[in-house]
Amino acid sequence: MMTPLEARLTKENAALRAENKAQQIEIKLLREKIDLLIRRIFGKSSEQLNDGQLMLLLQGGDDDAKKDPASSASPGVLEAEIEKRGKDTAKIKPRKEREARVPAHLPAVDEVIEPDEVVADPEAWRSIGEEITEQLDYKPARFFRRRIIRRKYVKRDEPYQAPIIAPLNTLQERSIAAPGLLAQIIVAKYCDHLPLYRQEQIYATRHDIAIPRQSMARWIGLAADWLRPIYEHIHTGVMAGGYVQIDETPVEYLSPGNGQTKQGYLWACKRPGVDVSFTWATSRAARCLDRIIPADFSGTVQCDGYAAYPSFANRSEGRITLAACWANARRKFHEATESTPQQAGWMLLQIQHLYRIEKQLRQTKAGAQQRQAVRASQSRMITERIHRALSRIKLKGRQLPQSATRQIPERVGATTICMI
Repeated sequence: MMTPLEARLTKENAALRAENKAQQIEIKLLREKIDLLIRRIFGKSSEQLNDGQLMLLLQGGDDDAKKDPASSASPGVLEAEIEKRGKDTAKIKPRKEREARVPAHLPAVDEVIEPDEVVADPEAWRSIGEEITEQLDYKPARFFRRRIIRRKYVKRDEPYQAPIIAPLNTLQERSIAAPGLLAQIIVAKYCDHLPLYRQEQIYATRHDIAIPRQSMARWIGLAADWLRPIYEHIHTGVMAGGYVQIDETPVEYLSPGNGQTKQGYLWACKRPGVDVSFTWATSRAARCLDRIIPADFSGTVQCDGYAAYPSFANRSEGRITLAACWANARRKFHEATESTPQQAGWMLLQIQHLYRIEKQLRQTKAGAQQRQAVRASQSRMITERIHRALSRIKLKGRQLPQSATRQIPERVGATTICMI
């Protein structure tokens, strides 16, 4: 029987062992997060993997992956398959033709330069040819006054009646902004990313024209209201096909009175082969989708794994089906290559097979029916294989709850097959 001192020391030893084990787990998770953060900041942004890199991953030594039949199935077959695929993709890319230094579609302005001797006595010289040198030139923008003259008329036989005059179509009464100036301000702000205060400085210093930024901001608001019917028509066309791709992009914006910028979101909606519509919102909550997606929309929404989309789809009473994006799903496996190289390498190889199928469809310019048939016959078996592997990873639960490998089935596994 242990003495009270021995019992106390044994209890403290067990507590220290448990604490040490918990700290080791925490250190491992923190190291994974630090490695991922370092790769995102200092590493290359491309996530491409060639066949040689996949072979190194598949020959990795993560213990969990070796015991998983999905990730360790027949390495010899995988090597032969990679070697075969490598021979197919090792074709030399055709050399790109050199583009013309000066585009031929531009209008030409001829400038003839004569020698001084010919100018002095042109009758004594005869032209036998010419040397042509082409340069790319640019004419800076210029301001000018547009005078809109509207004549007043009265009938000759009714001189006492009120005169008539053509209507003046402008965005705002007594506004000095012509359509060309509005187009320049809008293009400079949204395409060239020139804020209004910088445009104000450019016009004042280069053209000696004073245009306050408050006036330009008011003109942009008027132009936006005037263009709203066009935007609504585009957005209606994007949502009319029963299939739409949606993603939100964070954008910093000025918030008067707060003394700092805030983060808003630009929601982009696209239907392949049609236009793209953008909707601005100050948040990325699920309620934003209520005013982006029409209430009568029924079909497929392709998106990433952000929680707002499932929340919105659950409230649609079955009218909306979510389809995942393979680029976002693949990124999770790419991030897990350091912790579990064999499992992640096997998954990346399967996704590479899907990418090659889609590449062949694009090269052959396959139609919708042919794409559906090829995906059903070739891609479906790959996605089902991935789904079974993810289910095994989730059921075994041998990874740490916060590790990259353990989070993959939670974020990806539920929506992988929806794409086919």
